[in-house]
Amino acid sequence: MLFNVRNVFKIAQLTGNSKQLLRQFWYGQPAQMNVHLKGRDLLTLQNYKADELKYLLWVASDLKERIKHKGEYLPLMQGKSLAMIFEKRSTRTRLSAETGFSLLGGHPSFLTTQDIHLGTNENLTDTARVLSSMTNAILARVYKHDDLDLMTKEATIPIINGLSDLHHPLQILADYLTLQEHYGGLNGLTVTWIGDGNNVLHSIMTSAAKLGMHLRIATPKGFEPDLRITKISEQYSNKYGTKLLLTTDPLEAADGANVLVTDTWISMGQEEEKKERLRAFQGYQITMQTAKSAASNWTFLHCLPRKPEEVDDEVFYSPRSLVFQEAENRKWTIMAVMVSLLTDYSPQLQKPTF
Repeated sequence: MLFNVRNVFKIAQLTGNSKQLLRQFWYGQPAQMNVHLKGRDLLTLQNYKADELKYLLWVASDLKERIKHKGEYLPLMQGKSLAMIFEKRSTRTRLSAETGFSLLGGHPSFLTTQDIHLGTNENLTDTARVLSSMTNAILARVYKHDDLDLMTKEATIPIINGLSDLHHPLQILADYLTLQEHYGGLNGLTVTWIGDGNNVLHSIMTSAAKLGMHLRIATPKGFEPDLRITKISEQYSNKYGTKLLLTTDPLEAADGANVLVTDTWISMGQEEEKKERLRAFQGYQITMQTAKSAASNWTFLHCLPRKPEEVDDEVFYSPRSLVFQEAENRKWTIMAVMVSLLTDYSPQLQKPTF
C-alpha cells in the first residue's frame, strides 16, 4: 500500500489510534540525538554546536528523502506563515524559502524595502514586533548584520539570517549537505577557499572544524577574512584538532584539497570597487591548473551566481562541479532549518555518518 496521508487516515480510523499514527507520519520517530532547536534563531553557525549542525543536516537529508524521493506530503508548516524581508535581491534564497515553506503547507510573504517601511518610516524595533504578532518566523536578507541582532532582541519569533555582510549560514548548510551526499561524510575533508574574505567564508570558518574538516584559505592582501572571525576559527581548529592555513597563494591553499570553493569577488554594494578588485584578484581564478594541486577526488563548489573570472568553464561545467546539486540543496537545508526552529520534528531516516 502506498504510504501517503490518505492511507494513514484509513489505518488510523481502523486502529482508533489516529493521533499517534499521524504524529509518527508527519513528525517521525523520536530522534537518537538529544538536540532541541525549536524557538531558536539562526544568525550565525558560530552559535550552533557540532551536534546541532549535524542534526540540521540530518533533518535536511530526511526531508529530501521523504518528500523528493518517496513522494510523501508533510504539511509540517500548515497554519504557519513566514515573513521574508529582502533588502538584497536573490534567486536561490528566495526560491528555496518560498517553495520550501509552501511545500510544507505554510504561507511565505515576500517583503522588499518597497513593500514595507523597513528602517525608514518604521524602525526595526517596530517592524520586528509587528511581524512577531502576525507570522511565525522572519527570514531576513540584509546589508548590516547588526540589524539582525536588533531584530532578535525585539522579535518574539525565530529570526533566520538569509544573508548579511558578516555571515551566510544557509548557504554553508547547503554546501555541507552536498559534500555529505557526495563523499558519504565530512570528517577529515580538506576544504580550500580561494577568493574574497567575505560572509560565505566566515560561515565556513565558524563551522568547518566542528564537523572535523580542515580549512585552507587563500585571499589577496587587503581582502582577508574579518580578524574576529579568524581568531574564532583558530580557536575552533585547536579545539577540534583540525588544520587551518591562511595564505595569499592559491596553489598553496589548493594543495591536497578535497573541495575547491570560491564565490563572487564583487558582492552587491561593492560595484564601485570593481576595477580595484579585479586587479587584486588576478591569479585567483580556479582552473584545471589549480586543481592539479588538489587531491585526486577533488570537487568544486560555488554558491552562484558565477562569473567567468572566478572559475573557468572547464571547471565550472565539469563532472567535478557540484554547483547545481549545491543550489538545489539550498531548498532542503532551509526547509530543515524552518522545520527544526518551528516544530518538534524528528527525522525518520537513519542518522548519516558525519
